[in-house]
Amino acid sequence: MSFARRFTIVTVVAALLCALAYGVGWASQAGSLPWQGPVDDASTPAQAGEDPPGVPEDLPTTEPVDEATDDRSEEPSNPDQPTDEPEGPTVPELTPGPALIAPGDSGDEVHELQARLAQIDWFNADVTGYYGDVTTEAVRGFQAKREIPVTGEVDRRTLDRLHSMTNEPTPAELTNQTTTNAPGALDPRCLDGRVICVDKTSNTLRWVVDGEVLKTMDARFGGSATPTREGEFSVFQKSRDHVSSLYDTSMPFAMFFSNGQAVHYSPDFASVGYDGASHGCVNTRDYDGVAWLYDQVQIGDTVVVYWS
Repeated sequence: MSFARRFTIVTVVAALLCALAYGVGWASQAGSLPWQGPVDDASTPAQAGEDPPGVPEDLPTTEPVDEATDDRSEEPSNPDQPTDEPEGPTVPELTPGPALIAPGDSGDEVHELQARLAQIDWFNADVTGYYGDVTTEAVRGFQAKREIPVTGEVDRRTLDRLHSMTNEPTPAELTNQTTTNAPGALDPRCLDGRVICVDKTSNTLRWVVDGEVLKTMDARFGGSATPTREGEFSVFQKSRDHVSSLYDTSMPFAMFFSNGQAVHYSPDFASVGYDGASHGCVNTRDYDGVAWLYDQVQIGDTVVVYWS
């Protein structure tokens, strides 16, 4: 075989091989070779439940999680259930200070406390100098109104606030010299001599000497079952520290004018006022006032009980 013929054969074979190689490369890139699957199925598992080829099992999926079916979703919050988060700024709670004046106490400090409370209408009884239930309730009401810890005891905060709102009590306020009742006209029988003039209409008792009124006090009388007798009488007995043998009650500064009926100081009248009544006596609630009167009155002085 000549050289020219062999060269031609080699050239043709080489051309065929190049053409074949080019065709195989193009088919492989297009994914159309018999042993290759479709290009669109490359990311789809061949069977249900299999992982896609080439995807590691421990890599997270990029598909969104349906919160409605996810078992890990949180339960809906209960609006009534308390949370640990504070709703707002906390206000420090006020605590009461040590008691300066407390229930059961008595003396000048209690006199002043009651008189000051009376100036601002928190204490409506007589000033007695004893810290009882009436004073305790008055203090509690005052504290509650001023947003002070309500204890019924007087601490420094309570006392300072009370002093800032009131004045120094006068001697009249401390001794109940001011009457809340307006006296009526004097009975003509009260105008001559020395007379304890008792007016049931105005609930007053006046000490009158020769027509001049020297002392006026509030008075309380007997109830419907034991009324105070009316008329003109005379003081026939005095007993400074008297105790009733019939009712076993204290009757300080008793001045008897009609059998067992007397003019005297009444702790009950001082405590509850006109909510109560006597057993026929003429009650006064001004302790110092009736003590003064007791020293003025003599056996035989006149007592007139009347309606004005």
